[in-house]
Amino acid sequence: MSTDGSTAGRADQVRAALARLARFTWRRLRGEWHAVVVDPVGLLARRGPSGLLLAFVAAFGVIFCHDVAQHPTGALWVERFGGVKADLPLWLSLLRTPVSLYVPALDLPVWAGIIQLFLAFALAELTLGRARTLALAYGTTLVGTLTARLMIALGPGWWGFGLPPACGKVLDTGPSVAVVGLFTYLAVVRRAPVMFTLTGGSMVWESVAVPNLAGREHLIAVGASIVLSLLHGRRERLRSFVGSWPATRTTEPAPAEAVPVPVPTRPDHPRSAHPAPEADVTALERRAGGVPGADVSRW
Repeated sequence: MSTDGSTAGRADQVRAALARLARFTWRRLRGEWHAVVVDPVGLLARRGPSGLLLAFVAAFGVIFCHDVAQHPTGALWVERFGGVKADLPLWLSLLRTPVSLYVPALDLPVWAGIIQLFLAFALAELTLGRARTLALAYGTTLVGTLTARLMIALGPGWWGFGLPPACGKVLDTGPSVAVVGLFTYLAVVRRAPVMFTLTGGSMVWESVAVPNLAGREHLIAVGASIVLSLLHGRRERLRSFVGSWPATRTTEPAPAEAVPVPVPTRPDHPRSAHPAPEADVTALERRAGGVPGADVSRW
């Protein structure tokens, strides 16, 4: 009896734990679905097609560069305008970096990359705005390019951080770094663990399975996006704190101004307690009947 009772109790505990885990997983998945899909679709319904301007520009830019690169002359010009390599001068790499966002990698399927690029820019533009989306895409691409140059400059070794000089002639990854950076940033800001696993986890697996320059740049983009996402909203909090600081200071009451008290003006000749002689004479004349010249000495 006791053994059967303990076994039944453990089975109930396991079922309760599995039920709690299922409810927690369902809540997380539903919350992520609303944060990643439902909310951006609602914003798109209010803004209209203009809310996807960056996504359309990025997708058409990649399609245009891919079509132009199909011809030898076009491929040469695409590489001259948007091809970034580590062996180039730094100023030239910085000048080509904005255009490199539209230059797809030649060894990857372009149409699958275009779909990922469109989704990344669309979700970021609807959720973060155009200015922040552009800054994040360009910033992660620039950080990946500069860090790759540093790795090649260090050379092999350095606990696996350095890269051989031959990697300096490899073409940059193009828009894929921006896509990884945008997805990672959105996953952390919107608290979407599934999206983070599909983006950051896949990049880690790619870097381990195929240790090349592209995998390193993708890992750098993931790390930079995580750091930037942790700083998301801190500027508004700091601004609100600084704005509320003067109001919290104790202000001393201003001293009351002295109100001038009117001073009574003194007459030029102060009144006497006794009437003037002329006034007495006039009163006596009135008593005598108002006759001028009357004898008033007897009064």
